[in-house]
Amino acid sequence: MTETRAYLGAKLSEKDFPVDRLGARLAVDGTVAWVDIRHTDEAALAAVAAELDLHELALEDARQRHQRPKLDHYRSHEFLAVYAVKVSPNGELITSELSVFLTDRAIVTVHDGFDMSRITHRWDDSALDPGNTGVLLHAILDEVVDGHLQAASTLDELIEDLEGVVFEDKPDIRELQRHAVRLRRSLAGLRRVVLPMRDIMTELHRVKGLVDADLDPYFADIRDHVAHAADWTESLRDHITALRETQLNIQSNRLNLIMKKVTGWAAIIAVPAGITGFYGQNVPIPGIDNTWSFWFSSTIIVTSCVGLYAMFKRKDWL
Repeated sequence: MTETRAYLGAKLSEKDFPVDRLGARLAVDGTVAWVDIRHTDEAALAAVAAELDLHELALEDARQRHQRPKLDHYRSHEFLAVYAVKVSPNGELITSELSVFLTDRAIVTVHDGFDMSRITHRWDDSALDPGNTGVLLHAILDEVVDGHLQAASTLDELIEDLEGVVFEDKPDIRELQRHAVRLRRSLAGLRRVVLPMRDIMTELHRVKGLVDADLDPYFADIRDHVAHAADWTESLRDHITALRETQLNIQSNRLNLIMKKVTGWAAIIAVPAGITGFYGQNVPIPGIDNTWSFWFSSTIIVTSCVGLYAMFKRKDWL
């Protein structure tokens, strides 16, 4: 479903007008319009493109999903591609691509599931004058970047939970590895959508007429949040890598401990095996016809095994 809004004199003047009448609304001095289009609504996108003279390359980028986050400059407008993200309870990163066409007096959003209701509420409640498309764009970017920070916070909590599992006495190794790989994949996806936002915010500040003196502090706040999200993501990436290495080291240490104990018991078992093997020779040996030889060999076996066990226990090998 396509939504439309027109603002005049810092107030919402009209909503849900036909997209093919966008040009007529913008013909009124001081009017700023917003059009929200679903990715699958080709007819609405084509109508808006005709009304605003949108570049064919930008339209192609809006139609084709999975664009990298970027800001492209065209003669009559700017094209912006960003991603809203959220993290599911099991650590999966869910992304929603948002394409934005930006002109002096109109902003067009194209998406495949991004919730615009929170943004429209912010426009209605904002103390800023929506007579500038920069005000509308600020609300969109602020919502997107806040989502990046929230995703980083959620992943941080999940990594801390995973850290507690790593140091358990008997963790589920397969589930632990599966969860660690899932978090690494989500962090990689978050990093791909967060890091380019630094360049995007820098470029937006250079767009003539977009960010005036009143809006500059608001966009500076978004830039600060972008830097925070990028640094946080990089820190979490190092954290999950170190956690994975710690898990492998713990697993290796446990294996070494098991091998040490097995080797100690094998050394103890080797004593009776060697002695009984000696007496199992098919040749006459001293005491073969006397019971004292049995008690002698048994005494040696018991004494040697007890002595080795005591020595290994003292050296913490068992």
